Amino acid sequence: MRNIHKRYFTDTYYDTGLLADIKLEYPDDYNFGYDCVDDIALNDPGRKALIWLNEFGEEHIFTFADIKYWSDKVANYLLSQGVGKGDMVLTILRRHYQFWFVAPALAKIGAVMVPATFMLKEHDVVYRVGAADISACICTDIGDIADVIDAAADQCPTLTRKFIVAADQSDGSGPSQSGPNAVCALRCERPGWQDFNAGAQAASSVFEKHQTAVLEPMLMYFSSGTSGNPKMVLHNHAYSLAHISTAKLWQNVKSDGGVHFTIADTGWGKAVWGKLYGQWLMESCVLTYDFDRFVADDIAAVVARYNVSTLCMPPTMYRMIMQADSGRYDFSSLRYCCTAGEALNPDLYQAWEKLTGLKLTEGFGQTETIVTVCNSLHMQPKPGSMGKPIPLYQTSILDADDNPVQVGETGEICIAYPTEEEGTTVLYAGAPMDASAAARLPRTAEGRLAPPAGILMEYYRDRAKTVAAIHNGWYHTGDVAWPDEDGYFWFVGRNDDVIKSSGYRISPFEIESVLITHEAVRECAVTAVPDQLRGSAVKATVVLNPGYTPSELLVKELQNFMKRETAPYKYPRIIDFVDELPKTVNGKVRRAEIRQKDAASTEHELAPEEYGG
Repeated sequence: MRNIHKRYFTDTYYDTGLLADIKLEYPDDYNFGYDCVDDIALNDPGRKALIWLNEFGEEHIFTFADIKYWSDKVANYLLSQGVGKGDMVLTILRRHYQFWFVAPALAKIGAVMVPATFMLKEHDVVYRVGAADISACICTDIGDIADVIDAAADQCPTLTRKFIVAADQSDGSGPSQSGPNAVCALRCERPGWQDFNAGAQAASSVFEKHQTAVLEPMLMYFSSGTSGNPKMVLHNHAYSLAHISTAKLWQNVKSDGGVHFTIADTGWGKAVWGKLYGQWLMESCVLTYDFDRFVADDIAAVVARYNVSTLCMPPTMYRMIMQADSGRYDFSSLRYCCTAGEALNPDLYQAWEKLTGLKLTEGFGQTETIVTVCNSLHMQPKPGSMGKPIPLYQTSILDADDNPVQVGETGEICIAYPTEEEGTTVLYAGAPMDASAAARLPRTAEGRLAPPAGILMEYYRDRAKTVAAIHNGWYHTGDVAWPDEDGYFWFVGRNDDVIKSSGYRISPFEIESVLITHEAVRECAVTAVPDQLRGSAVKATVVLNPGYTPSELLVKELQNFMKRETAPYKYPRIIDFVDELPKTVNGKVRRAEIRQKDAASTEHELAPEEYGG
């Protein structure tokens, strides 16, 4: 074992075992591809890096030596096709093992990986390619995403190189067993595209190191908001190092031969949170299951079969496993479980602990960050709380004037971030920095202040949105929370998600946490709908458990239940019963889709007697 993370990352603890401090340092030329993947490959070549399997029975186990071999071949192949340093490369690879070749390969070249979901539509592709001047695309042949890109091509003049990754085995073709000859063995001929697998196989595995700098761009995500086009979140190479905090302190990933499993499609930021950077810097093995649709029994079987030791999923997925026949599976290999992305309801927390003996530990972060608030090692979780800020950053909950809120008050989660304002004055956490300290801050080659490691560089090509989020010495996350007397943070919602009704600020997550405890409710999502009198009214979209049917009587029962369990003004005045909630491919509820449908319809009319409640 190389203990690579200790070269950059120092964590200290109190006598109680609780985290006290974190220091992160890095050289100017740090590169994840060279300093993590290649280092382990050359010095501990047999160490497992990736266990990959798909729903067609194919399995591959890759060591770090394998990852170096294939990422070097991919880097050589892409260079031969004109992909170079600084190029933006749209990467749509679902959960294919080729993603784990491409990510370090692009880092080694100095190109910028731009992951994306396979659910993009033509206008999404046109916007992304045009906004970022994307010059290359590496895309799966599964589904219709390649057709979508071809349809958009005439409107995307910068997109000059397209690579198709053959992965479709739905017809029974292709390799079904592991082995070196089967890797990248499938072929795909498509007009206007290069066959990625064929090119990678034919390329040389001898790669000459390219010079890169730690503060140069490495990764960019398109992050959708509640309105307008997605923002382009740009990260530098230090982002990968900061994810040591995510893996070690929140997910409890260890370098002892354990297997970590985060369920996430590579098109989403959660994939590099849990399936790449921090885990490999911890020299751990990651597992990925390449599936088309989440099936709880299949995931439970994978956890048991591969002796998964640390697991990370959204609460919805834990709940779905609990509702399946979970007693059939052996979860004894699990030693740590964490969750994020949605509210964790107390009943799920308790049920999972009863099933496995493990507490679910929550965490918070964004596409713009690593994990910044979490239940770190040895903390006692409070079900429903995100935990406490990690000491890598100065994180506070601030009011509209950037002053800290009091216990129990809501405000915006903000992270200290050096900003240069009023000429040469550097502000940090809302106050001017000492001039000598400011002079020691790292700067990019262009002379700009470097971001804290792990926090976005900027919203690419959008100065207005960058300044709106990063000013006065703070990065303003746009997420609302409140602190309790013990310093735990409790999530309320996005600024735009918080329901403002009759002068009250209502957290949708708080309502969901209560409503889900009713025996009739299987799943629910709480959103706001327009209301002429209140501005907004609370709406609950509900999936019922077997044995319950929608009725006006059940609506009244659920509303009365909420009035008993919460403040009366919080109860959902509208309840909509549905067969299923809209979700991402990762199983996360898409509340935005519910809001969009409601916005497209007429305003909900409430009976006069409802206005007094």
